[in-house]
Amino acid sequence: MKLSVPEHGMPGHGVAAQRMPPVICYPVEGLRAPDLLGYRAVRVGWERRQAVRVPPREARCFEVQAGEFFRISSVEGPQVGDLNLWNSKDISERFFSGKTRALHGTHLSTGDRMWSNLPYLRAMATITEDTLDWYGFDAFGGSVHDVIGTRCDPYTHNLLSGGQYHHCCHSNLSRALADRLGITAQEAEGHVHDVLNVFMCTGFIRDTGQYFMKASPVRPGDFIEFFAEIDLLGALSACPGGDCSAEHSSDQAVCHPLLVEVFRPSAPPVGWVPSPPNGYGRSHGR
Repeated sequence: MKLSVPEHGMPGHGVAAQRMPPVICYPVEGLRAPDLLGYRAVRVGWERRQAVRVPPREARCFEVQAGEFFRISSVEGPQVGDLNLWNSKDISERFFSGKTRALHGTHLSTGDRMWSNLPYLRAMATITEDTLDWYGFDAFGGSVHDVIGTRCDPYTHNLLSGGQYHHCCHSNLSRALADRLGITAQEAEGHVHDVLNVFMCTGFIRDTGQYFMKASPVRPGDFIEFFAEIDLLGALSACPGGDCSAEHSSDQAVCHPLLVEVFRPSAPPVGWVPSPPNGYGRSHGR
């Protein structure tokens, strides 16, 4: 915890330093704007190719081919989920939440992309629709679909309370990936990474900077939809915190399933091509 009273007084330049205007670290005007109308146009007549029901306090994997859509939906009650994405042909390429946050902000919505780790740094998926986009940012600074939380995990749970809870999202994702790849959960957990917290409502407490959660506004029928820019292997955990209104990881919170659907359009968007790896010439930078 931070000290309630600073140990050092403000120096002479302190007030001026606090009043300096911020500068955006990564201006995104140079990024190609997503063609949302083009993406949505090809949804007409699409075919549902896969439907995966994710049970409460568990995770499931799914695959999406480049040029397909996947949609995560609330089906029975308010429930948040933790999403991992990998390149299905090479799982060393995976979702990079930190760079996604740097490019798009702390919470994602329609038109934002999920970017992969270095040295690939390319768009993995584009958000094409979000029924919770109306929420925006509330008076506490909270919003939905964050890329600031890591994922609930048993190691932090043990560190803070000495608990041995085995259905944290990290554990659920590890088991689901292990089942899909035919490896042990211990081997799989090294591939599990920081997540997109789907439907979760979060922010930072203003005076302490602490990460907070509050009741998600998601209701049955709400969804967030993505267009796959490369071939993807995904894993989604239905968080043991339910709507995360009170508890983060427990068997007492009311939890519900989530639904993942994969849709194949009859044709790709006009002019669309799969996202290529980053064009940086690594040999020149060494």
